[in-house]
Amino acid sequence: MKPQFLIAAPHSGAGKTTITLALLRALQRSGRRVQPFKCGPDYLDPQLHTIAAGQASINLDAWMMSETHLQELYQRYTSDAAISITEGVMGLFDGAHKMEGSSAALAALLRIPVILVVDARAMAYSAAALLYGYKHFFRDITLAGVIFNFVDAPSHYRILQEAAADVGVPVLGYLPERPDIRIPSRHLGLHTSAETDYDAIIDAAADHLSGHIDLELLLQQTLRPVSAAAPTQAVSTGRLKIAVAQDEAFHFIYPENITALKQLGDITYFSPLTAGALPNADLLYLPGGYPELHLPQLAGNTGLLQQLRQYKGRILAECGGMMYLGEQITDEKGEAWTMAGLLPVSTTMQPPRLSLGYREVHIGDVVLRGHEFHYSQYIKAPGTTQTDIRVLNSRQETVDSPVFHGPRILAGYMHFYWGDNIRGLSQLLGIDRG
Repeated sequence: MKPQFLIAAPHSGAGKTTITLALLRALQRSGRRVQPFKCGPDYLDPQLHTIAAGQASINLDAWMMSETHLQELYQRYTSDAAISITEGVMGLFDGAHKMEGSSAALAALLRIPVILVVDARAMAYSAAALLYGYKHFFRDITLAGVIFNFVDAPSHYRILQEAAADVGVPVLGYLPERPDIRIPSRHLGLHTSAETDYDAIIDAAADHLSGHIDLELLLQQTLRPVSAAAPTQAVSTGRLKIAVAQDEAFHFIYPENITALKQLGDITYFSPLTAGALPNADLLYLPGGYPELHLPQLAGNTGLLQQLRQYKGRILAECGGMMYLGEQITDEKGEAWTMAGLLPVSTTMQPPRLSLGYREVHIGDVVLRGHEFHYSQYIKAPGTTQTDIRVLNSRQETVDSPVFHGPRILAGYMHFYWGDNIRGLSQLLGIDRG
């Protein structure tokens, strides 16, 4: 029996991320090995989880991943952990379509209890009705406790305690508001710049939480059996040489995608911002990130761009990586910067416009699932539409999103997930898996 639970909320903005980070750090400081997870496709929260816990955070996405793969991942990463904490996404029951892919669906699949974070700033005894609904709406999950956030007065907290007691939901504590422990925002997600001292913010959040939350009660309420870990995937002895871009411009990477790539060969990392030469590699992987924030440096690394134009191996590129392979990227001020020119597409940040959602791409008989999240827009060159490629959203509606597939390149705005579909990815890239 080990504590394991999912942090959820009725809606976004209730404080899930701050409380998750504070719990990870507070429990990690007590000498326990804490394994973080993130429900959904987000890249930014897991980076902060990793800082807080000292363990890589793993995405668990019930829309992009098969149930078998999800269960295997969870078992593998929880087997050596003393405590496992999963941060939910949006509201507890918000999914791609109704509850599909929601935090509640994940909690039910993995049979882990839910801790609900309630923004109580403008709420008193009405919390009873809210908690009653969340406790009884979906009987396949267990509401193991509630944390009331943004509560400044003990008298206010007493009313909330009475509300929770009347519907039989354990109260784990409350948190007064502390503006200094908020994570700075960038785009729709979290600030990832080295300028922010995340350790200091997370330490302060952990101190704050430890003074108001009954951690031992929380751990007792969330004890659950832990299944034995499934065997790990076999690692290749190195048929291919695979080079992965990783720096401030390109860092949106699902850890399990890298685990799957290791089946194909040996992996090295390089920085398109600073590298003087491309690595000797059979496959280049250019993930997403924030290339639009580093355009002078990317465009100024002309030697690397020239080598990329002459590169004869296979290339896999997602979102920011696809933008880097295009003709130009135009920044928010309207200045155009020359990129690699390997794809007949240009992208622009003028004006920024959000594209967000799950995606499913059909190329021949191969289907890959993933997620799209960007503020740039694309400009197609005439005659570049590939009619053999279909991109659908989670409701199986056609989406106008560029995907390029050729003998040696697979690229698109999608962040692909192939952690459980390395066979399909290999087929699209023309890689013989032996």
